Amino acid sequence: MAQAIELDDVTGLSRVLVVTAHPDDVDFGSGGSVATWVKAGLEVAYCVVTDGDAGGSDRSISRAEMAAIRQDEQRAAASELGVTSVTYLGYPDGRLYVTDELRRDITRVVRQFRPQRLVCQSPERNYQRIGASHPDHRAAGDAALCVAYPDARNPFAHPGLLDEEGLEPWAVKEVLLMASPQPDRAVDVSDVIDLKLRALRRHESQVGDEPDLEGRLKTWAGLSAQAAGLPEGRFAELFQRVVMPPSGDA
Repeated sequence: MAQAIELDDVTGLSRVLVVTAHPDDVDFGSGGSVATWVKAGLEVAYCVVTDGDAGGSDRSISRAEMAAIRQDEQRAAASELGVTSVTYLGYPDGRLYVTDELRRDITRVVRQFRPQRLVCQSPERNYQRIGASHPDHRAAGDAALCVAYPDARNPFAHPGLLDEEGLEPWAVKEVLLMASPQPDRAVDVSDVIDLKLRALRRHESQVGDEPDLEGRLKTWAGLSAQAAGLPEGRFAELFQRVVMPPSGDA
């Protein structure tokens, strides 16, 4: 039996960090939610793990040039939604694995930004949405969950962050997983769906030849709203919420 999907509640939250594998992942997976949270007064920051150089279909563009293009596109897309902080970790696109170095680098960003909520991609393969289960997505999500618990809160994890960089431990309270096969949270993005579309269109190298981006977006968001029990004509984004252990548990 499918679990009930509840509407999102941002009570007690002030900062949200979104960790994704590639430039544009945040806009496809949670762009409307980001816009909604920003409008509600939350501070949102992005951490993009790979350089995105394997994206696009134009073989005349060098891979180094593509990486630079995609960073610029992500900054422009973030600006559309009111996000000004975008951190790029620069890992190779298409070859992402969960390593101690990756966990350390995401931990650094978490300890710097100190979010109550972390949003990342599901590490589970979703057979109904296989495109959302790119291996890089799953690796980035797995690493981000390792950071949310236990790395970021544990003073003895990645000791150089504390001993050399002075970054104190930070306990994330909850994680929202994008593209989870078991969603239980919904964000009503009906009032910002055009903002999400504008952000996506900033990724011209990736969606410039998409014949009906708006139609595809609204169909998907409409079905998500229907799954959440919202009235006809509404749009939503779905997540699985994972509550982290109390902050004293390292």
